[in-house]
Amino acid sequence: MKKHIVIVGGGFAGINLIKSMVNDSRFRITLIDKNNYHFFPPLIYQVATSFIEASNISYPFRKIISNYKNVSFHMGNLVKVNETENVVETDTGSIKYDYLVLALGTETNFFGMENVQRCALSMKTIDEALYLRNYLLLTLEEAARNKNVREAQKLQNIVIAGGGPTGVELAGMIAEMGTYIAEKEYPEIKLGLSNIYLIDALPTLLSPMSKMAQQAAYDRLKELGVKILLNVAVKDYVDKKVLLADGTSIETETLIWTSGVIGREVPGLPETSIGKGRRILVDEYNKVGGTANIYALGDICLQLSDKEYPKGHPQLAQVAIQQANRLSKNLKNMEDGKAITPFSYHNKGSMAIISKFDAVVDLPKFSYKGFVAWLTWLFIHIIPLVTFRSKVRLAFNWLRLFITNNPSIRLILRPKRETTDER
Repeated sequence: MKKHIVIVGGGFAGINLIKSMVNDSRFRITLIDKNNYHFFPPLIYQVATSFIEASNISYPFRKIISNYKNVSFHMGNLVKVNETENVVETDTGSIKYDYLVLALGTETNFFGMENVQRCALSMKTIDEALYLRNYLLLTLEEAARNKNVREAQKLQNIVIAGGGPTGVELAGMIAEMGTYIAEKEYPEIKLGLSNIYLIDALPTLLSPMSKMAQQAAYDRLKELGVKILLNVAVKDYVDKKVLLADGTSIETETLIWTSGVIGREVPGLPETSIGKGRRILVDEYNKVGGTANIYALGDICLQLSDKEYPKGHPQLAQVAIQQANRLSKNLKNMEDGKAITPFSYHNKGSMAIISKFDAVVDLPKFSYKGFVAWLTWLFIHIIPLVTFRSKVRLAFNWLRLFITNNPSIRLILRPKRETTDER
């Protein structure tokens, strides 16, 4: 009988595991995801800032697997893992498995700050990115109408908490929007009242990257007018004020939270298999501790057995992809009665875009910045997109938008059903 592999989560790890096992007659695969589409998280901030459409970085799962004979899709939210019965319970039904692969990724970590969680804007999903896009556009319209100086400044102040790649890329994009778009299209707004704050508790931006990348990001964002506050943490968000650990505060209607992530909860796993940041502890083969046939891949897993990464691997797409490829080979070897190989991460580097035609790239042996780094970033971020159509469309849109400085998708869309007596 075919072994049934159930994969929960259709991100980089889940999709690459499927692609590496496609049409293998020894296995049948079921992908479970709460959404019906795969999307590309590194570009989600460009959706949030109205630069590209969500459809440029998203693709339906059923379209992806339509030619895969041994793969099916089940749309639903994970409710519980029943380890003793080898069953995954979702809110839309239960599915039995021979092997279970957990690749759910992470969610935003608000570090227990209830006000921040309730009022801040996060950007981990397509839904959140579209909400943020609408919110920013609505706030601009409100600022254009407002005649009260203090209220106008509160509307125009934007605070971004988190100086990692997402925070840096978002700050640069919003700053350039102010330069190229707000001046032309919102003449009612006094841009002298506008401020973009980028805040981080650490002493540098882009803390995991090289000193060159950190300094380049700092200098370029300063040139764009971003107010960078380092060595200070956000403590609360009360009455439209961001309260900082040093006792100061910033009045704003917009707090964007990019300051950390935490593993998604997976009820039913042994308590001993959950580690720091709610990540799932796995061995060198990505098998979940205390289980016989459950594996975890990508951002949600924490592997402490790699001597090069004793605190766990970085939560990057390349880690998820490489883990998926290794697990695929190991599962096939297990079926053939062959030896399996432990996972070892091959670091291919990291990068971040700062502004138009400006990025930073860290490779294992050297780093560089500027236009060439931006071209590298552009190339690397198009290659992983699912379809040829997506790659061509996104490349064309980027070229046009970077030349004209004028993305035309700034539409405030708030879908709702009209209340009528007729259907």
